[in-house]
Amino acid sequence: MLSVETTISAYAFQGEEIMEFCGICIITENVPRLATFYQNILHATAVGNDVHVEIATDMNSLAIYSKSAAINDMKFDLSSCWGIGNITLMFRVDDVDAEYERIKAYVSEFMTSPTTYLWGTRAFHFRDPDGNIVDFFSRIAT
Repeated sequence: MLSVETTISAYAFQGEEIMEFCGICIITENVPRLATFYQNILHATAVGNDVHVEIATDMNSLAIYSKSAAINDMKFDLSSCWGIGNITLMFRVDDVDAEYERIKAYVSEFMTSPTTYLWGTRAFHFRDPDGNIVDFFSRIAT
């Protein structure tokens, strides 16, 4: 079972829900390549086209959007921040070691192998085809 890890999925103020984190969108120069990669590692189906796809997970969604469309259609100015890669996509899995073995078919180089961390997780890390860091982890008893 995979799900996007969220610390706060909904924010309530005085009993009224005013905000909900619903997903993340990766802007890329190659939507089909990234969509295929995430379909494979997440066991999920990407719905969309060469400009925009969405991959639903148990809790949230992962969208993948064309850089040229973001610039032309939405008027995003990506000139000062393109390629920084300062986020990590985190996915909670039931069995980190089993997922590591499965994902070897899609990832040629890992940043870390399955490692147990002091804060109560076991995780491994790799980069997607665009260089974004991906973290698959399980909670463990401490």
